[in-house]
Amino acid sequence: MKTMELVHMLARGGGDAPRGTAGARMALALAAGLGGSALLLAAVYGVRSDMPELLRQPLFWMKVSFPLAVLLAAQALATRLARPGMRIGTAPALALLLPPAALWLAGAGWMALAPSSQRVELLLGTTWEVCSLNVALLSLPTLVAMFWFMHGLAPTRLTAAGAVAGLVAGAQGVLVYSLYCVEMAPPFWGVWYVLGMLAPTMMGALAGPLLLRW
Repeated sequence: MKTMELVHMLARGGGDAPRGTAGARMALALAAGLGGSALLLAAVYGVRSDMPELLRQPLFWMKVSFPLAVLLAAQALATRLARPGMRIGTAPALALLLPPAALWLAGAGWMALAPSSQRVELLLGTTWEVCSLNVALLSLPTLVAMFWFMHGLAPTRLTAAGAVAGLVAGAQGVLVYSLYCVEMAPPFWGVWYVLGMLAPTMMGALAGPLLLRW
């Protein structure tokens, strides 16, 4: 059979994909990843005992808003990359750059206003040695779930799809880790949270060509 005959046969035999398939699959992947990360947090780290008081602090919601914004932008990009031939566009890419840019700007202002003797402490906190590793660990359940999501929708740009799947996982890992992390300084988040997100992003980029092939 010639190539064009095969293409025409497949086109005649196929139908439209059910509406909402990608959205439902994404929601299931995020819910499964969130549940797995939450269980891992409870088993390995636990939740802060002062959480009720913490919820009343505006700085806590600023901390949570960063990974949440990255998560929303990355999942929109992941939905596009999961479908063959779909254009990414500039809006999702720009939306992905805005949260870290805003955080770095806030962190720079925070450092500029702080006394010079406190700047190193603002940058390193007390948990810099383990923070990024903890985020990467908590991202693993979502990374597995996101690869399941991607594989079911036949992506063609495998490295990019894997990287974005990892970024979604990293953002959700930071979101869950915020329930345990004691650091409350934007300069700290701008370095160690971002590095924690980059770890699963790189893992996803490396694993994409191997695990998302179809």
